[in-house]
Amino acid sequence: MFDDFVWKSWIGLPIAVVIALVVTLVALAILSVAMRAAAKRKDWPKALASGARHPFRLLVANLAVWIAVALTLPNPDMADEVNHVFRIITIALATWLGAGLLSFFVGIGLSRYRTDTADNKVARRMHTQLAIVRRLGIAVIVIIGIAAILLTFPGVQALGASLLASAGLLSIVAGLAAQSTLANVFAGVQLVFSEAIRVDDVVIAEKEWGRIEEITLTYVVVHIWDDRRLVLPSTYFTTTPFENWTRNSSELLGSIELDLDWRVSPAAMRQHLEVVLDNTEIWDGRASVLQVTDAVGGFVRIRILVTAVDAPTLFDLRCYVREEMVEWVHSQDPAGMPRARVEMVAEAVRAQPREMEKTHTDQIGLFTGTADAEERASLFTSAIPIIRPGDTASERNDSSLGLPVESEFETADELPDGQRPSRY
Repeated sequence: MFDDFVWKSWIGLPIAVVIALVVTLVALAILSVAMRAAAKRKDWPKALASGARHPFRLLVANLAVWIAVALTLPNPDMADEVNHVFRIITIALATWLGAGLLSFFVGIGLSRYRTDTADNKVARRMHTQLAIVRRLGIAVIVIIGIAAILLTFPGVQALGASLLASAGLLSIVAGLAAQSTLANVFAGVQLVFSEAIRVDDVVIAEKEWGRIEEITLTYVVVHIWDDRRLVLPSTYFTTTPFENWTRNSSELLGSIELDLDWRVSPAAMRQHLEVVLDNTEIWDGRASVLQVTDAVGGFVRIRILVTAVDAPTLFDLRCYVREEMVEWVHSQDPAGMPRARVEMVAEAVRAQPREMEKTHTDQIGLFTGTADAEERASLFTSAIPIIRPGDTASERNDSSLGLPVESEFETADELPDGQRPSRY
């Protein structure tokens, strides 16, 4: 009776909670020492501790405090509410711990497949698929945890029964409301298991070169060569054509093109290309070709084909070969440098003014070329006087019409029809 009076009181409650916490800390310290000792021999204890340490400690402490409170709570009427709160906290922490354990196991699987090797196709596939599995698993665990918390409320239990009865209608409404989101989710799952793209694949998307950095259920992150990130919905890679440079392997073939003069020596360039490739380690030795692919107009087009182990190495190799060949043309074969030629014909240029003058004098027409024609033209270009009815010869100037000032015709109406101005 004395024990019950001491512990089941508002003084015994905090004492019991402190004792529970102390015991928990001691047990966790012992467990931590054991995990550190195991981590010296294995790698997995360290990974387990980093992923599940915090939720595990909080869950153990919560259970210990719950037991202490349940044994020492002085007011039995508060037991249901207190137990409900601890139950919700326990479910939330268990959900967190479950997600951490899932990430740990997936990490163990990923550690078996290294992507820093030459032939890493299988490793990249496993990394992509396991990453999606981890995200799907965490999503399922969180949904189950939220549902379990909601089911602790009596009102939600009744609501759940009614929701199950109308699940068909709700699924249709939810599908229409989240059509684009669900499409991206299904597209993400399709991308992972169809192996259209994998993590670390080199792709050309939206005219940008980059690597697949992350694949989620709804979007894909492309790490572009200049450290930008291109975020694309998962449906982009299922509905839009794109280039995958590492679909089967990372080895690539690249070209270098040069427009040079006709006097260049392709044979000498070919010999120098062999020397250039032998002096570099970024050429994988699979292929090296130098060909004249075009010889039209004033230039000869030289195309060089080289190979490398991956896209970044190929880009560096192409730049290196281009620089070396340009330097060789400058120093060893300057006649091959591209030139633009202009041919001037002296006799034709001197004869051109005489031909133009002859053409001008030969054009004789009604108003040009002769004295009579020029006189006829002056009748149309000189000023024509305005003659009004009733004007006398002294009041007008008819010299432009070829008539003397003193004339026997006194008015314009008396002029002959051939010499009368058109306005009359």
